[in-house]
Amino acid sequence: MRSILSRYLNPEVLNRLIGRRIDPRGLVLGNLAGSHKSPQSGFAIEFAGHREYVWGDDPKHIDWRLFFNRELLFIKQYEMETNFVCHFMLDASASMRYGEGPQQKLAYAAQMIAALGHAIVRQGDKVSLATFDEAVRGHVAPSSSMAQIIRMAELLDRTEPANKTQTAACLNELCSRTRRREIVMVFSDFFTDLPGLEASLQQMRYRLHDVVLFQIMHHDELTFEFDRMTKFIGLEIPEELLAHPEAIRRSYLRAMEASNQRLEELCGRNRIERVLVDSSRDMAEVLIDYLNQRSRAHRGR
Repeated sequence: MRSILSRYLNPEVLNRLIGRRIDPRGLVLGNLAGSHKSPQSGFAIEFAGHREYVWGDDPKHIDWRLFFNRELLFIKQYEMETNFVCHFMLDASASMRYGEGPQQKLAYAAQMIAALGHAIVRQGDKVSLATFDEAVRGHVAPSSSMAQIIRMAELLDRTEPANKTQTAACLNELCSRTRRREIVMVFSDFFTDLPGLEASLQQMRYRLHDVVLFQIMHHDELTFEFDRMTKFIGLEIPEELLAHPEAIRRSYLRAMEASNQRLEELCGRNRIERVLVDSSRDMAEVLIDYLNQRSRAHRGR
């Protein structure tokens, strides 16, 4: 079990995220009290149960009676509708296979999800995970238990990118499983039908979800820094192209810029966050930059 977690949880990344929180932006409408201010008032506060203490939790919430009687560290939780759920949706199609080692797009996205999931659970909120390509392939239902990170890591470990993607249809199916305003984070390269994607995202926004698109790209895809005759092999289509990069670099970069601009405009129209991620970047820096940006945006509301 420890070996699976070690593949997805980087201690250095976790250490640098200590003390940083994921802001729910007014979506707090759950059923367990946490550290978030509820957008509603007048709720009675009643004891609801315990969860295991996680390093970084506020000691004032520890059930000290339970500790003295059984030498167990648990946090007391209360009914007051102040938690949120964050749903992670991971594109596991063949195009996410590009790259090697930790810079492979799927591997990088998986580690980002594990780190964010760990941070969210640590603050007492719930996370879920779904993987998809042409169909929804795996799903871990929401939970705020630290054991949830193990369940997510097990699903990530079973995930093999091999098929084409049907992003819109899969997001529609996953959206139908949600019932109230929640956070939805989609991790993909978004090499997909953008009009269909927009229709799916509009359904999420209609349900008042806070939607974030993490566009995971390899450095090669963003810069096209090839310098010798290269055979380009399609990952989702059975085509090959032998070419000198200098002959196609300008056209490629122009097409990539146009595609990214369309995705950015789509997000702007629908009030959706888009975070472009280069998988060669230090992951802790990427996450800290995003969380700082999210916090600033919330303060400016």
